[in-house]
Amino acid sequence: MQHFNLEDIKAFSKIYRLNMINSVTGYKSANMIGTKSNSGKENVAIFSSITHLGSDPALLHFTLRPNTVPRDTYKNIKENKVFTVNHVSMPNFEEAHHTSAKYDEDISEFDQTQLEPEYKLNWYAPFVMGSPVALGCRYLNEYDIVENGCVLIVAAIEHIFVEDKLLQKDGWVKLESGEVVAINGLDGYALPQLQKRLEYARTK
Repeated sequence: MQHFNLEDIKAFSKIYRLNMINSVTGYKSANMIGTKSNSGKENVAIFSSITHLGSDPALLHFTLRPNTVPRDTYKNIKENKVFTVNHVSMPNFEEAHHTSAKYDEDISEFDQTQLEPEYKLNWYAPFVMGSPVALGCRYLNEYDIVENGCVLIVAAIEHIFVEDKLLQKDGWVKLESGEVVAINGLDGYALPQLQKRLEYARTK
């Protein structure tokens, strides 16, 4: 087993350090965030930092990189306070990955990929058609991360859409049945395989 200390990490080349640090924390969720500007321009972008923050109330959070350059997702969320979270799955992971490309604000990633927008329940932000799990979320708050200039966004989950075959009787969502993928690092996509659900752990 190789060992790297802080001095080693600082001495890595930019790409090597980027790949390593984004991989060593483990598999991450793969989601696309859908937003729309005040002018009606649709935007979709892949994120690997979305995690639940609590179930009552139902909250999630994700991290945005520093706003030293324009961030359409952030701008649209601040304008309209709503967005969607759409799980990436085997049929669309390559198209989803392409949404990380840096397009100008007036260009929609939907127009540059085979991903299609879909609207549900008059929600202002677009969902991604075909996603096995999708959430309608409302912006609540943000926190500046002073250590690196990132922004942590906190949002309420107001709508949940789950394909029937994924939803279990106890509310658990079997992501494997929807071929939902996970991200290893920045560009590695994996299809997790369920081994077993375990009972709530109690002291022995």
